[in-house]
Amino acid sequence: MKIGLKKSGLGSLILAAIALVGCLKQVTRSPSQNAFKQEESPVTITLSGWQSNPNEKQLLKQVIQAFEAKNPDINVKYEVVNSEYMDVIKTRLIGDVAPDVFYLDALEAPLLMQYNVLEPLDSYITPAFNLADFESSMLNAFKHNGKLYGLPKDFSTLALIYNKKTFAAVGITQPPQTWDQLIAVSKKLTIDQNNDQKTDQYGFGLAPELARQVFVLKAFGGQLMGQNAYATFADTKSLKGLQLVIDQYRRDRTSAQPTDVGATSGSEMLGQGKVAMTIEGTWAIPYFKETFPELDFATAEVPTINGKSGTMAFTVAYVMNRKTKHKKAAWKLIAYLTGAEGMNAWAKQGLALPTRRSVLARLGYNQSPLYAPFAKGAKYATIWQAGKNLPTVRMNFNNQFISALLGEQTLPQAMKKAQDTANREIYLGN
Repeated sequence: MKIGLKKSGLGSLILAAIALVGCLKQVTRSPSQNAFKQEESPVTITLSGWQSNPNEKQLLKQVIQAFEAKNPDINVKYEVVNSEYMDVIKTRLIGDVAPDVFYLDALEAPLLMQYNVLEPLDSYITPAFNLADFESSMLNAFKHNGKLYGLPKDFSTLALIYNKKTFAAVGITQPPQTWDQLIAVSKKLTIDQNNDQKTDQYGFGLAPELARQVFVLKAFGGQLMGQNAYATFADTKSLKGLQLVIDQYRRDRTSAQPTDVGATSGSEMLGQGKVAMTIEGTWAIPYFKETFPELDFATAEVPTINGKSGTMAFTVAYVMNRKTKHKKAAWKLIAYLTGAEGMNAWAKQGLALPTRRSVLARLGYNQSPLYAPFAKGAKYATIWQAGKNLPTVRMNFNNQFISALLGEQTLPQAMKKAQDTANREIYLGN
């Protein structure tokens, strides 16, 4: 499950069109009108999503086949959209050709929920569905104005992943529990084998994008965005956390980003032996087992910063197109995929964690040495979501944070420039 990497905006024209479509629907229809209208049998509904690897696609097909066996009056057409997924979905919503059910990342959910193009699910949910079984923070990511618009299918937090052999080689017996310890351990793990000023192994592999840094900037009381939906990450409290990342990279030279070592991710850096530890999601576990089977790795909770536990959480929901002609069938599919049976079948491969607590326990993830740190992080994680303007803030933050990381400008200069530019674009877009 590749989270937060397949979406991008279409610009003000498309957003305005979505807003217009939503307003028209808001006037002419109520959320639950004809929700259980009698449908002809059999019906065909379309499910759209993306995939991280072929195994994910094959597994979901198996789950869908099980659903169809239980519901012979419903056929499901499963469509994978891997290129510019959200662009495709938004364009189809405008053209009234969107799928009946589709994946929606928490990052993008505020925009679609606000513009009223999703079907509220509250009227479909019965007590037997046991909504209380879901991890509440993941469920809340798909609520707007008191209505629930999506059911989260799975989630991942971030955790520290480290090479056990490299730790043992320098006499480190346990992973760092605080950020100060992480910095100290990174120094021991950064190795120049030939003393040729060329680092062979860095202590830590960092991902400099905003999706991995929000919990860091919050550690000393900073905030990404204020209540007025404008960026606030350039204040001194936010900078104090972010400066830890900059100093380790520039001053200590004990961390590396993927481009420094010819890799594309923290997972690849660790697998190739370019770094001794990194912070990644659950998707890294099957990746290591398939791509780097010789890697002897372990996981731990993300080290605390300023005495505070922190990590990120990424989640994706199944949502219903408000204009689907097959609401009853669409709900049956969503209910099965996010019910105990369907979620158990989907989550067993370990690419992400199930959002139902009962399924998490049944599959043993909360007791697994590899997965337990990710499961524990759900209690204190920051959801990767911050309103409809987050894509704008993310783009500007990433551009300027990299500049500060490379020493082209100071961190305060970079963040002030990023914040001002983002807020100007937000103002012009309102």
